[in-house]
Amino acid sequence: MDLRQVFATNLRRLRNAKGLSQDALAYEAEVSRSYLSQIEKGAFYASLRILGRLAEVLEVEPEELLRLPRQSNKRRK
Repeated sequence: MDLRQVFATNLRRLRNAKGLSQDALAYEAEVSRSYLSQIEKGAFYASLRILGRLAEVLEVEPEELLRLPRQSNKRRK
């Protein structure tokens, strides 16, 4: 999985879990809403500085934004 997509998916999930709109998150993180939108679509790369700002506003550790999704442990028949 592309790390940019992992970041985008986690960002949307965490933003929604906090009940924040893109506008609110962008304002608090001091980035433009259009830039945030492109990050959430996986179209733009985010710098480490932006990752840190977003994590701070979302009140998570930066690594949470880069965490790969858990794979289900399906048994083979």
